[in-house]
Amino acid sequence: MPETPSSLDAAGLQPLLRFAAILDLGDRAAALEALEAEFPFAGAWVQGLGALMKAGVEGGSLCDRGELPVRFSRVFKAGEASEGFSADAVLMTGPGPRHEHPAGEIDLCFALDGAPRFDGHAAGWVVYGPGSEHVPTVSGGTMVILYLLPGGAIRFLKG
Repeated sequence: MPETPSSLDAAGLQPLLRFAAILDLGDRAAALEALEAEFPFAGAWVQGLGALMKAGVEGGSLCDRGELPVRFSRVFKAGEASEGFSADAVLMTGPGPRHEHPAGEIDLCFALDGAPRFDGHAAGWVVYGPGSEHVPTVSGGTMVILYLLPGGAIRFLKG
């Protein structure tokens, strides 16, 4: 594995995407443990990814749609090159839209300011299993989050 990702496209994230493709998101605890063991949040690869995301937000190439509390952008669509995952970048300072994860969701959260928490979790990995739903919420500051969706599957819900 390279020391840091070369880019935010599917090729640059290939080590993570290949690993994520073999995870059982139905076992959230095991998936989180495996992600942290293979891609430690404090490690060079994940922190390099965070630096790329922060630079993209600051430069206007990421999270350039919508208005706070939720700004977003599509990083890439699900396809063969991305091991079947889509990726979105989201800049959050509050609640987002309620949605369901038909096939699960892997989130990688980076603090930008304050002491933010994503759905009660500090910066780092968050996993939601297939069929789970929530109103994604950042409190206590600002986060930029990489959302990986198997098959690009997400279903927005009312309320």
